[in-house]
Amino acid sequence: MDSVGVAAAAPDAGPGPAWQSKCPWGAPNTTSISCSLADVMSEQLAKELQLEEENAAFPEVVAAAEGPFITGENIDTSSDLMLAQMLQMEFDREYDAQLRREEKKINGDSKVSISFENYRKVHPYDSDSSEDEVDWQDTRHDPYRADKPTTTPRRGFIGKGKDITTKHDEVVCGRKNTARMENFAPEFQVGDGIGMDLKLSNQVFNALKQHAYSEERRSARLHEKKEHSTAEKAVDPKTRLLLYKMVNSGMLETITGCISTGKESVVFHAYGGKSATEDKVIPPECAIKVFKTTLNEFKNRDKYIKDDYRFKDRFSKLNPRKIIRMWAEKEMHNLTRMQNAGIPCPQVVILKKHVLVMSFIGQDQVPAPKLKDVTLSSEDMKKAYYQILNMMQQLYKECNLVHADLSEYNMLWHDGKVWLIDVSQSVEPTHPHGLEFLFRDCRNVSQFFQKGGVAEALNERELFNAVSGLNITADNEVDFQAEIEALEKMNEDHVQNHGKKLSTFSSDGDPPIYDE
Repeated sequence: MDSVGVAAAAPDAGPGPAWQSKCPWGAPNTTSISCSLADVMSEQLAKELQLEEENAAFPEVVAAAEGPFITGENIDTSSDLMLAQMLQMEFDREYDAQLRREEKKINGDSKVSISFENYRKVHPYDSDSSEDEVDWQDTRHDPYRADKPTTTPRRGFIGKGKDITTKHDEVVCGRKNTARMENFAPEFQVGDGIGMDLKLSNQVFNALKQHAYSEERRSARLHEKKEHSTAEKAVDPKTRLLLYKMVNSGMLETITGCISTGKESVVFHAYGGKSATEDKVIPPECAIKVFKTTLNEFKNRDKYIKDDYRFKDRFSKLNPRKIIRMWAEKEMHNLTRMQNAGIPCPQVVILKKHVLVMSFIGQDQVPAPKLKDVTLSSEDMKKAYYQILNMMQQLYKECNLVHADLSEYNMLWHDGKVWLIDVSQSVEPTHPHGLEFLFRDCRNVSQFFQKGGVAEALNERELFNAVSGLNITADNEVDFQAEIEALEKMNEDHVQNHGKKLSTFSSDGDPPIYDE
């Protein structure tokens, strides 16, 4: 064979041995893909390359973001509005896909993740079916309750031998007591005893339970006092608002403080201001009587007001707040009667619900002393006695009233004379218990002045006849009170049969008592 034939046959001989083609130091056989400049600048090629990179980086997200592509084959594209909606929908899907990729990139494998759910354009479909909704209370884990209900054996214990556990086990009872603390009032802070695996003994749990109940009752009482009642030397928010309005209107200049407290009211001192009307003059110093809106300390108010014909139709035992306002209104009317008769008593300025503003008996914020606290000479004591006797007769005959609580505690000594106060419980003589109240007043007055050394002081029976004009001749107090009760019974029958205008009490020389 000549050399030309060998050279011509060499290129057709194949690539050579296998070790020669796999040699790492050999030159690689690379094949270059030829493309034109127009293909490189093609926008379609750039989109394909970008899509390949995105699929390689986020295969799952992109696959989830892909949706059915809207084309014109199955949608009517003759409307510009439809085309705009289709383009907007595609833009929203691309925007949401971009948000998902950013979430994936930022969150990574972190346990704390962020979400762009509020910024997405197309939100996932929310099912309205109640079957897919699960109440969280049904799935709440209770560490002290088994997943499956277990029956408690009748014998009261489980297990055998050393592993026996009774219902009185210290650990089991302690955990149950800790779980029961969740039933306490919300105001009672119990902490996370369940999380700490706290075990409370029965003694400790019972003590905490009793303390929680006591605190709950105490909180209720304080709330009641604060919101709905006047407490000792304090007022509730509604009463405070009434006082603020009086000061803001100019009726009162200022309220200085509390001067007296009683079983039914709290009295404050205030300086008077200017009246809105010219015909009404406000005194320089005023006494503000705030009636307590609780009936705890004075529960027998109803017997003074329910049988009074002036308030009988408005009386309601089921509404204590209404009784308080009627009680204040009753004192205002009684003081007006006494003032018209010339009896020394506080002058009524204004009544606002259960707040009564009167003239102040005293001077320079110092109230006049009560008759029981003042030391009088024999002449002043005798003068005070005859003055009180005269006032009792005026009160009975001219005002048609019985004080019903007259004593040295409700009489003030000011400017050399006696002033009557606290007439909210005063009733008319035709009241079913009016004569009984009058006899009680006569007993209090007679005993006080007899102890004070007034020799001219009458006993209670003589004083009763002198004030009422009735001639009840009884040798002892028992028969005297029996005749009083008989007169009250007769008067009650007369009132029921003939009305309330004329009193049936007969007296010598005195005309019959007419109501207003």
